[in-house]
Amino acid sequence: MPAYLLDSNFFIQAYRIHYPFDVVPGFWTKVSELARHNKICSIDKVMDEIYNNEDELKRWCQQNLPDDFFKSTGNIAESYADVVRWAYSHRDHYKQTALDDFLSDDVADAWLVAYAYAYNHVIVTQEIPEPAGKSKIKIPDACQPFTVRYIDKISLFRELNEQF
Repeated sequence: MPAYLLDSNFFIQAYRIHYPFDVVPGFWTKVSELARHNKICSIDKVMDEIYNNEDELKRWCQQNLPDDFFKSTGNIAESYADVVRWAYSHRDHYKQTALDDFLSDDVADAWLVAYAYAYNHVIVTQEIPEPAGKSKIKIPDACQPFTVRYIDKISLFRELNEQF
């Protein structure tokens, strides 16, 4: 079974838009359950993005996800270097601000691709490919050259045959 690696937008969009805690608690119960059964995980850079805000989402993650849910990116230097080289090889296509943002240490995107590449994980993101776009490097576009698979959150639940 492939391991599923969650992007921060999996949590943030669910919390803010699609699955608020008070309206769709079953979604959050299912996420916690999948995490406890090691079917989903994320990385420390995603945790940093989520924990940057003092809000209910941060508290929920702290209280409902296993201590080892957010994996360290400290051991993927080679894969991260490959992602950085790929990004810079496309500097004629992307604006400098897109490269700077994608490769910023405060943004999880390049780290997610590198981690998924290193460990053969499937990224779960709400981003959609935009190969002609120049102002932002989208996770799906960065996945393609590394044959990293990506899906959205509904596809995740379908692949795992989960309902809530």
